[in-house]
Amino acid sequence: AHVDMDHSMPNYVDQVPKPWPTPPTHFTTNKFTYGYQEFVNTYGIPRYREANPALFTAATFPFLFGVMYGDIGHGSFLFCAGLYLLWNEEKNEKAKLDEMTAGLHTGRYMMAMMGFFAIYAGLVYNDCFSLGLNLFGSRWVFSSDEPEEGEVAEMTGQFGDGDSVYPFGLDPMWHVASNELLFFNSFKMKLSVIFGIFQMFGGTCLRGINYVYFGKKLDFVCEFIPMVAFACSLFVYMVVLIFMKWSINWNSRMLSATCLDPYDEGWGSADYEGEWAACNGGGDGTCTPWGYECQGNDSLADKCPLDFGGSGDGCQPPNLITSLINIALAPGTVDEPMYYGQAQTQNFLLLIAGVSVPVLLLAKPYFLSKQMDAHHHSAHDDEEEEEEHGMGEIIIHQAIETIEFVLGMVSNTASYLRLWALSLAHSELATVFWEKAMLSTLNMNWFATFIGYGIFAGTTFGVLLMMDVLECFLHALRLHWVEFQNKFFSADGIRFAPYSFKQILKDASA
Repeated sequence: AHVDMDHSMPNYVDQVPKPWPTPPTHFTTNKFTYGYQEFVNTYGIPRYREANPALFTAATFPFLFGVMYGDIGHGSFLFCAGLYLLWNEEKNEKAKLDEMTAGLHTGRYMMAMMGFFAIYAGLVYNDCFSLGLNLFGSRWVFSSDEPEEGEVAEMTGQFGDGDSVYPFGLDPMWHVASNELLFFNSFKMKLSVIFGIFQMFGGTCLRGINYVYFGKKLDFVCEFIPMVAFACSLFVYMVVLIFMKWSINWNSRMLSATCLDPYDEGWGSADYEGEWAACNGGGDGTCTPWGYECQGNDSLADKCPLDFGGSGDGCQPPNLITSLINIALAPGTVDEPMYYGQAQTQNFLLLIAGVSVPVLLLAKPYFLSKQMDAHHHSAHDDEEEEEEHGMGEIIIHQAIETIEFVLGMVSNTASYLRLWALSLAHSELATVFWEKAMLSTLNMNWFATFIGYGIFAGTTFGVLLMMDVLECFLHALRLHWVEFQNKFFSADGIRFAPYSFKQILKDASA
């Protein structure tokens, strides 16, 4: 009787079928990391034991914001606002805050970090309310105390010498140079590409770390390695060319291919790094520093001693955009090489990139099909249609993965140029507000200056301290969500929700 009674009792224990469902994901956060973790969770929950993007976002998000918002003065306001929220931290935690104030309180550490990196980037740009600060003394001087427009400044030391280098950031003389915009555009554009490729390549490496941790050998070999090969052969190589162009003494190289009169004062200049040869006065009477006798109609390749090939022969600084485009459009042709064998090196890198794409597309489906064939002999005939359907999904998924990565590397690199664009917009707006509102009224009278300062302060607060902060914030967030996280982040995890009677009662009363 007791046995029958036990069988009749209802059973409330559910048997979970195998394979067991994905475990939920939970990260222990503190006051500093909570905001960044919520950024990531808004996009998607990390998988169980997957690399957590929030750890890297906590460092790179405020830094990329600072790159776009770089200004010592404006960054100081933002930094002080973050410090104010940190000072009132305990008071705000006990108070009942509205939604907007609660959001600012949650991001108090983030705001302080954003302001800090904005000040740091402003020091690098030497930009304070659109004005350059001569903190360490400029390394460029004019010949007269009151230089006129168009006058050329001279360096205080020799090129490459320590005395000719501004200790930190850019020399303030660039803010009054006629080619200021050209110089800052070139500098910030290259900097944006470098940061973007470093961050995307780091995301690709995190994909490989995930594969190693979860024991996905096939994915590591057939996906991660071709991705790294493709990224290194084209995009990391682009960064190498940028640093190489920065490090070469182009003054010396261009001087080596310049015809000079041996009796002129420029002969024997210290700008040339090599040894000055003797000039016999043949040809048209001029020679290059290394001893080539000029005839008057010599090409640059004839006068250059490097013999790197192309029309520049290594003595002319290249246009990097043209050089990179020609890697694919004109293989084997480098018009303005920077080192010996550059054409052959780029052909080899292009071959690696070309091979890595079909490997990424076909290798994984091929090996999975072999695995399916091995299991097919022991399977029933009615499973054949299901296997073919699964194989078709794998091929389609791998094709999407390949197209997304290859095209994404190109489009995402271009997307990082927003770092340059927003930094340019910020500095130009600050310049316009200063010149039109302040400088135009300073020479009038006190009342006009008072009105001008009011306009300057109002536009600075409303546009640069409010709208531009939000704009740079959103663009930095997009760079992390789209350009960085899609290289490794699945974002399909399940958030851990602990059993809570309080939450059940709250949901029931809602």
